[in-house]
Amino acid sequence: MSESMRLSVFKTYKLYVGGKFPRSESGRVYEVTDSQGKWLANAPLSSRKDARDAVVAARKAFGGWSGATAYNRGQILYRVAEMLEGRRGQFAHEVADAEGLSKSKAAAVVEAAIDRWVWYAGWTDKIAQVVGGANPVAGPFFNLSTPEPTGVVTILAPQESSFLGLVSVVAPVIATGNTAVVIASEKSPLPALSLGEVLATSDLPGGVVNVLSGRTAEIAAPLAAHQDVNGIDLTGADEILAKELEVAAADNLKRVLRPQAVDNDWPADPGTHRLTAFLETKTVWHPTGSLGASGSSY
Repeated sequence: MSESMRLSVFKTYKLYVGGKFPRSESGRVYEVTDSQGKWLANAPLSSRKDARDAVVAARKAFGGWSGATAYNRGQILYRVAEMLEGRRGQFAHEVADAEGLSKSKAAAVVEAAIDRWVWYAGWTDKIAQVVGGANPVAGPFFNLSTPEPTGVVTILAPQESSFLGLVSVVAPVIATGNTAVVIASEKSPLPALSLGEVLATSDLPGGVVNVLSGRTAEIAAPLAAHQDVNGIDLTGADEILAKELEVAAADNLKRVLRPQAVDNDWPADPGTHRLTAFLETKTVWHPTGSLGASGSSY
């Protein structure tokens, strides 16, 4: 058969929940188009049930992921970067379609996203040294503060930056031991759904990251009110939606990361604020024993 007569094999994009690739339980899909309005694919239109299933998967994975050593988490995140490096061509193609970029600019965005993932992988066993430490107290006690993950975090991925922005909000959440339910860009969800395929083959335990696509407001509403979600990143919400979700999130005192003005500059140095946004500080007191005549407590 000649090349011109061959029919293309269109890719079926699916959700990524609990380490598996389900279609939406609703059976719904919606059309995803490129920057010129050309049809690219049908993406799953997630329902409230899909959102609840993702929370169950994230909670189930939390104990093992948060209990893993920081060094091990760093190894796994670096493995994700390795897998992304091997699929640069695919992601460059998807980013070019999603964001209307030239092939060279899309390739540069993908490379920046991979570098960003490596950067966060390196922070897993270092962030405790930055935000934790020994506290001076008036008494014969050790007083130590250490960071611990918040729990299950819902992430509204950036709407415009379909891959670099996505990586910049997902990687820091899981690097610090949280698990995530990610709502992909409504307009450009394909890079996020493809990221799920990478995560599934990179040693990351199923359920640590769960990726949903569909109407951002429709999926985010039940997640903001969900009693088993501990934090929410509102980066991908507009001002009105962010305010509504923040009110819903207050019901069980979720940690809330509000949209930041600097979020529009994804290539810039990300700093550490996203690493610390979903961390709790645990402080432990321990007696050192009575002080002897020499002043030594040992």
